[in-house]
Amino acid sequence: MDFGLAGKTAIITGAASGIGAAIAERFCVEGANVVVADIDGNKADAHVDSLKQSGAHALAVRTDVTDEQSVETLVNRAREAFGSVHVLVNNAGFTRDMRITKMTERDWDAVIDVTLKGAFFCTRAVIGHFAAQGWGRVINISSRAHLGNAGQANYSAAKAGLIGFTKSMALENGRFNITVNAVAPGIIDTEMVRALPHYGKIREAAEKNTPIPRLGEAGDVADAVAFLASERAGYITGEVLHVTGGRY
Repeated sequence: MDFGLAGKTAIITGAASGIGAAIAERFCVEGANVVVADIDGNKADAHVDSLKQSGAHALAVRTDVTDEQSVETLVNRAREAFGSVHVLVNNAGFTRDMRITKMTERDWDAVIDVTLKGAFFCTRAVIGHFAAQGWGRVINISSRAHLGNAGQANYSAAKAGLIGFTKSMALENGRFNITVNAVAPGIIDTEMVRALPHYGKIREAAEKNTPIPRLGEAGDVADAVAFLASERAGYITGEVLHVTGGRY
């Protein structure tokens, strides 16, 4: 299926590894120009080098999504390199799990700021360009955790907030031919998950309790994002697409 992304430019935050890296790879396959934005500049450079080996048009930009100037620099570099920006994927985020009795203000703020403030800064930085060109896609990577998980008060709140942000942006910007949607993955078999000491129990539980009895793969999420960014999804906005294997 031709998603109509060839020649378009996509900024993907947190794209040096995991789900973000898979999304970058999927967009490259579709012929898009890809901007790999990540706080880890070395990993971003390495991922872009691997993408370019396959003939992709890609750019690495070290970006702190919680810093407004860093985000402005990201967007400016993307436009300088490729002329314009058409797609933003707000993927940057991380977990800092613990019961709330042990959670510090710093633990709370760090997770909320990267997920929510980062999406705010990045979306605000591109939305005017999208409106001016009369086309744009924003895809926010939420999580099944928006429904709530014990030990993830900060992460669940951030991912739930991202859904509210998604719906508000969809209402504000639909008249400019801009769609704004969210993808909510379940447990995805990434390097970070595989490094957990209880990975074996996580995998066993997923195989037992998920209607599709396996962990998700980063490519499953990347495919959903590519669809929502495509011409085929032009009349879909304000939605949350769960990629969970049926686990709610």
